[in-house]
Amino acid sequence: MKNTLGPDLPSASSLRHFHVLAKPTGAICNLDCKYCFFLSKEMLYPGDRFRMADDLLETYIRQLLESQPGPEISVAWQGGEPTLMGLDFFRRAMEYTATYQRPGTTVAHTIQTNGTELTPEWCAFFREHNFLVGLSLDGPQEMHDLYRVDKGGRPTFDKVMRAARLMQAHGVEFNILTTVNAGNVEHPLEVYRFLRDEVGTRFIQFIPIVERVTREMLPLANQGWGARGSDPRPLYVQEGGLVTDRTVDAEAWGRFLNAIFDEWVTRDVGTVFVQMFDAALASWVGAPAGMCIFAETCGDAVALEHNGDLYSCDHFVEPKHLLGNIRKVHMLQLVDSDQQRAFGTHKRDSLPNYCRQCAVRFACHGECPKNRFMSTPDGEPGLNYLCAGYLSFFTHIDRPMRMMADLLRRGRYADEVMPLLAAEKAAMFGSTGRNHLCPCGSGLKFKRCHGGAHVSAAEPTPERINARGTIRSARSAWRGQEA
Repeated sequence: MKNTLGPDLPSASSLRHFHVLAKPTGAICNLDCKYCFFLSKEMLYPGDRFRMADDLLETYIRQLLESQPGPEISVAWQGGEPTLMGLDFFRRAMEYTATYQRPGTTVAHTIQTNGTELTPEWCAFFREHNFLVGLSLDGPQEMHDLYRVDKGGRPTFDKVMRAARLMQAHGVEFNILTTVNAGNVEHPLEVYRFLRDEVGTRFIQFIPIVERVTREMLPLANQGWGARGSDPRPLYVQEGGLVTDRTVDAEAWGRFLNAIFDEWVTRDVGTVFVQMFDAALASWVGAPAGMCIFAETCGDAVALEHNGDLYSCDHFVEPKHLLGNIRKVHMLQLVDSDQQRAFGTHKRDSLPNYCRQCAVRFACHGECPKNRFMSTPDGEPGLNYLCAGYLSFFTHIDRPMRMMADLLRRGRYADEVMPLLAAEKAAMFGSTGRNHLCPCGSGLKFKRCHGGAHVSAAEPTPERINARGTIRSARSAWRGQEA
């Protein structure tokens, strides 16, 4: 490859949209979350300081801003725990952004954090620079603290809640990233209502935990991915056909999404934004995929390590998916390399025939390649581990999604689906006694089924979803399992 560093910049015609998730501390984190596979990536750089150097920070910001066509460019930070770099590092990042930002572009800053290091000074900085913060919180205290612990095994819930209150007090925009795992998957409404009502967030991401391992690695992996003194520590790579004890069950994942969707679609459309539901609605209206995992191909979301190494994806930070180093080759050339293009198209080209004929392929496209390690019913490899859950979910939401898509195509508001569904419910169930069998055919008493949920109809307001505001802005810390 020709080196395009220095004055030989990319041509305007070569600019393209892609997302870089930068990890200034690499895998280093102050927590020891048991399901965090990324903790093990420390083993890729033995003896390293795991701090992004200032000259590399400048190179990264310059190359990123050079590479993107705009008008909005996202600068995204993750880890490990990026706040361990300290505020001065991010102040310099703002200075470099101001230096290299092209006329006619805007720069949106995002950061994913566990929140335990946040202070009023951090929050003032986030507010000043209009950061969107992704805060990791796995639900109520007993669910969050099951796996999200510090290096001493101590719970972190109180510190994370303190971070949420600090950001609210300082007017910092943030969303919640909740991993769905064996410890909380059977409590969907408890998790959702806690985030909505007690935390007070309006933006929620649900990320399923799938820890893929080999039979030989399983006993060690079940202990977690952090350092364990002199004990053997496995390096997480995308190999094997088994999963850890913490991994979410596929069918339970579907039930989790279905239960939350049913509450959301009857009372929260337009006031609470769930990334998974936004992405699904994008598919039903024929818009581009709202999440990379549901796109037909991938390869437009890369991961930058602390030393400048660029990898094909945050979930594929391993030697065979190393594209190169941005100190030596411009990131735009690395993203446009044959290796990365092949990585992206492999998602589509390797899709099993079973998936190609699936009725919900348009919304799923086989989900993330990292989870495709099962076999189809006829023995073809490449079926997604979460297939049963996604098939249940996308089938379950089809009718209300079609209703919302139709509203949007007619220039109406998506939240008008709520009074429509309420009216249908009233027509079907209005005369049913609480102790009668529910007319839906479930076999349950009405009070235990459709008569047990309160449905509130809401009038459309300007802040609610409209024909162009359905899918949340790309200015979101959507991707990646926070370490």
